[in-house]
Amino acid sequence: MLAGDPSFPFLHIRPVRGWLNDPNGLCLIDGRYHVFFQYNPAAPRHGGIVWGHASSSDLLSWRYEPVALHNRPGRIDQEGCWSGCITDDAGIPTAVYTAVADTAHNAQVVLARSDRSLRDWAQDDTPVQAPPDDPAISDVRDPFLFWFRGHRYAIQGAGHQADSPQVLLYGCDDLTSWRELGSLLTYADPISAQVAPAQVWECPNLVAVDGSWVLIVSLWQWVAGTYLLAGVRYLLGQLCSDGPGLRFIPAAGGLLDAGPTFYAPQVLPLTDRVLLWGWAWEHGRSPEAIDRAGWAGVLTFPRELFVDGDTVGSRPATELLGLRREIMGWQSGVGFASSAFEVE
Repeated sequence: MLAGDPSFPFLHIRPVRGWLNDPNGLCLIDGRYHVFFQYNPAAPRHGGIVWGHASSSDLLSWRYEPVALHNRPGRIDQEGCWSGCITDDAGIPTAVYTAVADTAHNAQVVLARSDRSLRDWAQDDTPVQAPPDDPAISDVRDPFLFWFRGHRYAIQGAGHQADSPQVLLYGCDDLTSWRELGSLLTYADPISAQVAPAQVWECPNLVAVDGSWVLIVSLWQWVAGTYLLAGVRYLLGQLCSDGPGLRFIPAAGGLLDAGPTFYAPQVLPLTDRVLLWGWAWEHGRSPEAIDRAGWAGVLTFPRELFVDGDTVGSRPATELLGLRREIMGWQSGVGFASSAFEVE
């Protein structure tokens, strides 16, 4: 921990200084887990976002790598490299991210490529997907890729002038040539409208868990003239073909995490499980306290997703048992000698 700061996280992923938010680009390559994240190394406030990077062979000990994606002055991502994912494109690790070009936050999808170390990245200057032509669709961002029946697809979160969030769908077998395929899910669906009320569905993830399809969305709400990050919901249902595109049909939904500071999770599908990390921030700290501390935000511990009936749950990744130490026992009738004690 930082000297003199007893609240600095000791076990969670977070650099010593700066701002951290959404986890991005989760992947397992050559036996090593890689977790990227939204990061401002210059200050504990959101701005000048780049992709930070940590890696681990066991999910317990993390090595902080050089910054992966940089916001480049005068280029397509000069105002920030926002959320996205990493995919294997013919053996080449490829980041698919939200490039923000101006302070109006007009965002486009851009690719970056690396070797298998994931330390050196070549960021493109040409977007593979621009914002939709429909002016009623807004706040399009956070690409996430998945496979279905031998084809690769992408989704992005979005809003609409009618205060109705949606998840946009694209075909991207060729990563450099995306096809707009309409909406995977809209607010017209009664289950999603009840479970996930928002103006924008951010950071959508779609993944198969225990034989069912799970759609995860983060709720961006506009309340009393300001935005509110209103938690994370899951929708459990079926994924089926619909003409040239796909349709997600929810059957149930609910709260993925009851914590008031849990947001923007991303999943990592593996052969035997689905891992998930989220962003959490420090509840109740004032901006002045954050500035004094010099840091803000952590990533959660990795979790494993599971489906139990109509419920999607999460539990700590099995590897986290390695963090346990000796049991602190309690003997009936024996109290503490002091009202305060140190816990490491």
